[in-house]
Amino acid sequence: MSEAYKGRVGDSGNLVGSEVDPSFVEDGGGIKTVRGGGKARGWNGIRYKQGISGKNAGTKALSMNVATIAPSGVAYAHIHDGFEVILYILQGHLRHHYGEGLTKTVDHEAGDFIYIEAGVPHEVYNLSDTEEVVAVVSRSAADEWDKIIPYDKNA
Repeated sequence: MSEAYKGRVGDSGNLVGSEVDPSFVEDGGGIKTVRGGGKARGWNGIRYKQGISGKNAGTKALSMNVATIAPSGVAYAHIHDGFEVILYILQGHLRHHYGEGLTKTVDHEAGDFIYIEAGVPHEVYNLSDTEEVVAVVSRSAADEWDKIIPYDKNA
């Protein structure tokens, strides 16, 4: 039903260094650690610290990392197919356009928790020309962005 998000044509931030490097994981036999967030990589206009997922730590139903959106950056419209997301905004101001046709909007800032239901179309804008948006991203899926599909608000 879903396919891996391939990004938008011309978006140089897509899937740059998207591979997960398990060498950053320390396995203590029951507790696994990624020091400093691991190797940075990019997807859909967002830079991610590697974090922990099924790809590097063998999680079964969770993944978590830290996402950064550059000043004036955009995480283009997409849908999380079959998994939920919770974000905690550490820094910056952002706007979500969401819902069918991306007709709804809500603004967020540092200190906000955000819950995104599975299947809700959304696009994220960094509202600052000078400050990055930094957020902790937690997913109810171990495979990170493998079940994300692009969304065309005009379709």
